[in-house]
Amino acid sequence: MDIKRVFLIILDSVGMGTAPDAADFGDINPNTLGHIAASIPGFKLPNMQYIGLGNIDGMEGYEASKMPLGAFGRLRELSAGKDTTIGHWEIAGIISPNRLPTYPNGFPEEILKPFREQTGRGVLGNCVASGTTILDELGEEHMRTGDLIVYTSADSVFQIAAHEEVVPIDQLYEYCRIARKILTGEHGVARVIARPFVGPCSGQFKRTANRRDFSLKPPEETIMTRLKSQGKTVACVGKIEDIFAGEGVTFAVHNQSNADGMHHTEECMEKFPEGLIFVNLVDFDSSWGHRRDVKGYANGLKEFDKWLGNFAAKLEYGDVVMISADHGNDPTHPGTDHTREYVPLLMYGPQIPAGKNFGTVDGFCCIGQTIATMLHAGPMKNGIDLFA
Repeated sequence: MDIKRVFLIILDSVGMGTAPDAADFGDINPNTLGHIAASIPGFKLPNMQYIGLGNIDGMEGYEASKMPLGAFGRLRELSAGKDTTIGHWEIAGIISPNRLPTYPNGFPEEILKPFREQTGRGVLGNCVASGTTILDELGEEHMRTGDLIVYTSADSVFQIAAHEEVVPIDQLYEYCRIARKILTGEHGVARVIARPFVGPCSGQFKRTANRRDFSLKPPEETIMTRLKSQGKTVACVGKIEDIFAGEGVTFAVHNQSNADGMHHTEECMEKFPEGLIFVNLVDFDSSWGHRRDVKGYANGLKEFDKWLGNFAAKLEYGDVVMISADHGNDPTHPGTDHTREYVPLLMYGPQIPAGKNFGTVDGFCCIGQTIATMLHAGPMKNGIDLFA
């Protein structure tokens, strides 16, 4: 294939059914796409179904196309996690055999003491919490005292919430950098997350789009660092730059919303005639999955599907669009955490063989390996080339 440009679009948390080891991660029969379809009569994603969404192994709730326009498959994660960082790292070529640290009982004093000393602020919370609930519980106290709201989840994260009128955005980001330097070694969490919010009082607090993630640096080479080292474009849309701590990035733009991210993807189509355009659309996860908002999630999927029809029509010879996910977040599942699921893979472009079924593939890393082959970057350490 004479491929010049790949658009890799990650629909954050759009899983498609229970992974074989889901119970090991505390999940009971999750199925993000399937359960959304089952919850909304007549729900369809026509453009993704034309490509082959309903033809994927094990897909539930979506009619198979008699003549799918693209290639498709189901991917099983090999890494020991169900979080954003590990999922994206595996997509880019890194398999993580060990789980990153989590803190179900809050963070120990050996972390909090230097954090308080270096920020000059106290700490509120220090517990596992919903990001919206904890604002209602502690937001007003934070505004009175200036103490930072620190909390975590089932994922490997250290989250810092602060009101934008109490802690300026740049100052909050600096506090996150301080935490990132503290959280290394055995306490090396996947992400330190800035969670700014606004509003006058409890019940009216709202998180803003100024969230930033401060991730661990990838421990090995990724498809991004490989391409950049060869002088190729790696344009990142959304939180991709944050997830990879800036490693392997030649251009980056952050999103205010999924719609904003889709617009940025179109801008990259105009700006970059070659290389990798790596996109994350996070609203599926942050706005609807964690909040268990089935209707919002469904509407977000329909919005993306409609956009995809117009975007795919603009693809030129030498272009490929790949659509996948980094984990699940079933909005019908108990709790508010990510879910361990298979993820779908759809691939479309003028040179992609219509109706090609990859079946069930072990390892998200097949994506990075296939991109390496397409863009003539040489073989990666992990993953299979899907067209080999």
